[in-house]
Amino acid sequence: MSLQNLLAIGRLQAHQPDATGIAKLLQAARRNLADARIEQISADNRFDAAYKCIMQCAMLGLWANGYRTSTSQPGHHQTAIQSLGLTMAVAQPDIIVLDALRRQRNVSDYESDPVSNATLQACMEQSAKLLAHAEGWLLAHRPDLLVLR
Repeated sequence: MSLQNLLAIGRLQAHQPDATGIAKLLQAARRNLADARIEQISADNRFDAAYKCIMQCAMLGLWANGYRTSTSQPGHHQTAIQSLGLTMAVAQPDIIVLDALRRQRNVSDYESDPVSNATLQACMEQSAKLLAHAEGWLLAHRPDLLVLR
């Protein structure tokens, strides 16, 4: 399914990308990844912070391409993650892992299942990998949206 198809069925909305918004979202993703690395915090909260980084990176891809998820509809996290191949050319095997982490986040949040150390480590690794990918993709494909530091 294309981004245009997702727009047509209401899963996405048009969004005007701007450098200020992209900079704020990028900084938030970096902060969340840093928070996820604080070992004194519980595994559940570290997982949440790493997962937020993943979602913020997925939003970066959508925003940079002129879209945002329709948050009024259920499944907006799933839409954002599963569109990463279309927005930032993330490989399908990576999207499958990210989507599994999304499902784990749902189990943790809605069923109060604790996050294992292995799941936490996987989420932290994937969030760091996706953040690096997003930064590289923006630099290569949308440098006009990057604010000089």
